[in-house]
Amino acid sequence: MTKVAVILANGFEEIEALTVVDVLRRANIACHILGFEQVVTGSHGISVQTDRLWQGNLDDYDMVVLPGGMPGSANLRDDQDLMKALAKMHVEDKWIAAICAAPIALEKAGVLENKKFTCYDGVEESIKSGNYLKETVVTDGKLITSRGPSTALAFAYSIVEKLSGDADSLRQGMLYTDVFGK
Repeated sequence: MTKVAVILANGFEEIEALTVVDVLRRANIACHILGFEQVVTGSHGISVQTDRLWQGNLDDYDMVVLPGGMPGSANLRDDQDLMKALAKMHVEDKWIAAICAAPIALEKAGVLENKKFTCYDGVEESIKSGNYLKETVVTDGKLITSRGPSTALAFAYSIVEKLSGDADSLRQGMLYTDVFGK
């Protein structure tokens, strides 16, 4: 069974984190919230009880997802164990996904080298590696990136498509297709 880790540091963007967790669990994809603390507080003051504490290891996971937000993205970027784990996942050709400002962590881990990516407007100015595209969701190999809070559902559906192959019934059941189209 495919396992996904969504890593939360204080200051994470709530919509980006919880939308991904919700959609993956609706798709019956095993998804664990790993937190730098047992209870992590988002950038808008919403506290989330994590499933597990971040222990510096992602070996048991097929994908890692990094939500954006500030200072959450900077807190992710500044965790040396996470940088090592991301670099290892990249070398092992495992799935890595990030949204909003979180690609700053991917750059530090060396994941964006020679990759297309997107991020929150203006964040690309601080990222020197990779090839920035201003698109809703960008997939390059096993790297998935997205722009920000309003793109969280599209980001989550893209993850489901890559991991299980079918997000259409989920989109329809959540009325996404009816409201926004494909």
